Amino acid sequence: MSTETAASPLPTPTPAKAPENVKPKHKGSAQLFQNPVLERLSHTHIALPVSIFVVTAAVSLYYGITQGFTTGLAAFGQFLGGWFLFTFAEYAMHRYLYHIPATTPGRIKFQYTMHGVHHEFPKDKTRLAMPPIITVFVASLLFFIFRFVFGSAAFGVLAGFVFGYALYLFVHYAIHVYAPPKNFLKVWWTHHAQHHYRQDEIAFGVSSTLWDHIIGTMPEKSKK
Repeated sequence: MSTETAASPLPTPTPAKAPENVKPKHKGSAQLFQNPVLERLSHTHIALPVSIFVVTAAVSLYYGITQGFTTGLAAFGQFLGGWFLFTFAEYAMHRYLYHIPATTPGRIKFQYTMHGVHHEFPKDKTRLAMPPIITVFVASLLFFIFRFVFGSAAFGVLAGFVFGYALYLFVHYAIHVYAPPKNFLKVWWTHHAQHHYRQDEIAFGVSSTLWDHIIGTMPEKSKK
């Protein structure tokens, strides 16, 4: 009799699906990677990326002012400009990258891994944000890009941009985890629900509906 013990096979990753084949499930979580380390890294608690971006915003603004790269009033304007820039980046990324037409097997896999998995498991709270290691990389990359483009104004612009990113993550998390409030904030829940459960070609804004209004992707108002 053999003394060898058969190794338990690793779970098979959830196959990538084209957007039209993705049906929302309100329980469970997809497995994206065969490698257990990569699979674990694809999950995160929302507090980690939000905290990283908030701290990055605070440090960037403080450093820029104390080191003379910007002044109080200018820093405020740069902060608002960076925040405004993020609202467009949020819309553009969601519409043109996360919903890239899945016309090839490679695109199907990319689209599902980046965003389709969220449409299939919208209540999976551990996949509502990037893992911390990617968050740090993105924050660092943004600093170098903004420093090159905006010069000394980069510290204020970066602060506003990553603050907008943190706000987006918080709003997106709240929409998917908590019931809609019975006040004016309900508009965020209603708007995003149109994108998930009615038509994924509208309502791309999450923290702001500004660009949906400007570009023309607002949901039609119900006759009721």
